[in-house]
Order: sequence, then structure tokens, then C-alpha cells
Amino acid sequence: MLGVALEEARAGLAEGGIPIGAALFGADGGLLGRGHNRRVQDADPSVHGETAAFRAAGRQRSYRGTTMATTLSPCWFCSGLIRQFGITNLIVGEAVTFQGQHEWLARHGVRVTLLDDPECVGLMTDFIKSRPELWFEDIGAS
Repeated sequence: MLGVALEEARAGLAEGGIPIGAALFGADGGLLGRGHNRRVQDADPSVHGETAAFRAAGRQRSYRGTTMATTLSPCWFCSGLIRQFGITNLIVGEAVTFQGQHEWLARHGVRVTLLDDPECVGLMTDFIKSRPELWFEDIGAS
């Protein structure tokens, strides 16, 4: 599941954007939607990786049993989406470069798996070094 999110993060970076990717999977493990942060590409601050994956999944009758995989610990905005719609499971690629709200989600019943994957850490570390102005414009300023 994290592999799909990583593909999306790499796609975002190749487009000149922020390398954060996500994917939403159904209770059966099937891919429902995938996406990446498009804040730069679309000049839209609301298009984070998780929101893009969620939108790509389309309307679901229920999100019970679904899993959101994301390359970076989710910010408050994306954590709110996960909680609001009752996404059951969260796979976090890394929380080294940004300590998002995965612990808050865990306290509110979301099953969180934190991987601190070296590829996810490296992707964000390299991006933050090369494009600090983009990082600190949004999530890095949090």
C-alpha cells in the first residue's frame, strides 16, 4: 500500500510539486483512489496527497475498514478528513521530517501503523533541503 503512495509522491516531485503521496484502499485491500499533493501545480492549497486520494476514490457508502496510506504523517487538515469520514486504518510512511497528527488519530480510534520508511524520509529530507521556500510556505510552517 505504501508503494502506491510513494509512486504518487514521486509523480508530484516530477511535476515540480511537493513529494507527498497517498492512496485509499477498501476493506478488501482493493485500491479505491490515489493522489499526490498538487498545491503548487494547481495553485490550490487544499489539494494534499490524502485529499487527492480521497477525491479520486469517489463517494463510498462507508469508509469503515478502509486504509489510507500516506508518505508523510498527516497534517490537521488531512487528519480531520480521516476522522470525519471514519477511515479505520492509517499507514504512515514517515514522521521524521514532520510530526503530523497520527498520534491524535490513534487516540481517536484510528489504527495507525508508523513505518518511518527510509525512502519516504529521504524523499522529504532531500526536498526540504532543495526547496525550503515551498516547504515552509505551507506544512513546514505548522
